Amino acid sequence: MLVRPFYPLKRNIQTIRRLGVTYTLSVGVGSPASDFTLLIDTAPIRNWVGADKKYVATSTSHSTRKQVNVTYGSGSFSGTEFTDEVTLASGLVIQNQSIGVASKATGFEGVDGILGIGPVDLTTGTVSGTTTVPTVTDNLFAQKTIPTESIAISFNPTTESGQVNGEMTFGSTDASKFTGAITFTPITKTSPASEYWGIDQTITYGSSGSALLTSSGIVDTGTTLLLIATDAFKAYEKATGATLDQTTGLLTVTEEQFSNLESLFFKIGSTTFEFTANAQIWPRALNSTLGGEAGKIYLIVSDLGNNSGSGLDFINGFGWLQRFYSVFDTTDSRVGIATTPFTDATTN
Repeated sequence: MLVRPFYPLKRNIQTIRRLGVTYTLSVGVGSPASDFTLLIDTAPIRNWVGADKKYVATSTSHSTRKQVNVTYGSGSFSGTEFTDEVTLASGLVIQNQSIGVASKATGFEGVDGILGIGPVDLTTGTVSGTTTVPTVTDNLFAQKTIPTESIAISFNPTTESGQVNGEMTFGSTDASKFTGAITFTPITKTSPASEYWGIDQTITYGSSGSALLTSSGIVDTGTTLLLIATDAFKAYEKATGATLDQTTGLLTVTEEQFSNLESLFFKIGSTTFEFTANAQIWPRALNSTLGGEAGKIYLIVSDLGNNSGSGLDFINGFGWLQRFYSVFDTTDSRVGIATTPFTDATTN
């Protein structure tokens, strides 16, 4: 999976590149800064570097000598905590940001680490002898670099691997990237979704259909697909007539079934968002990134692996997020969603 460097578009905004199934951005660490290509993820709990390109200490680097250990679903890293100067975009600099420097990392080939922008409570226990560790948004806000402790993310559908197709805005929103108003909904009170960027939502298949799922889950840039609880997934599979493809593990539909595929409707707060039939399929031009067949139609709705009622019954991943504008607001403990010019795109 090819990884290429990023370049800032303008102040407080960082370009984001989709690499088949991940998004990355370029982050400067130290002074003079070394650029690291980091996965951007709203769920991970630590910022760290050194998986591929090695960290080199500069005049702004300070080792706390504390050990850092984090395990993810797709890998892990361990190393030492440093504080250092971090540059996210031209003019957007953080002083004394905690950074994990990996001495060992698995599952992160081709990238240098992660920029984790999850809630600060998720950092509990990741650094020896430390309770929680301020995130990049915590420090940007505390250092009065941004007016509110929030991050807004804009994606748009693409049919080309490696294409720059997103922006990340710290401390504000970019009105040119969304249409209408942003619907804000509070972080859910249901655990464990409440520990992340968790929301309550209802998902319905078809404009006159019954709800597949009314529950709590999370919005997550680090998840490729739209994952829903097993019972909801089976109901979706039956409604669409899709069959499971053994090679990719995804549902697949025929051209006729695709022509009859109905929209999914997501009720979030006071607003219902339509997720069109075209949005529900993987970009056919990128089937090879999944190990799939050219021209075959794969659905991005997949099985989360647990029945509803677990407290985390869906993950709205980037396949969903590329059709909507999202705001992760720490100041007011809420998530915002809005439509974009690409919500109804037919590029897939």
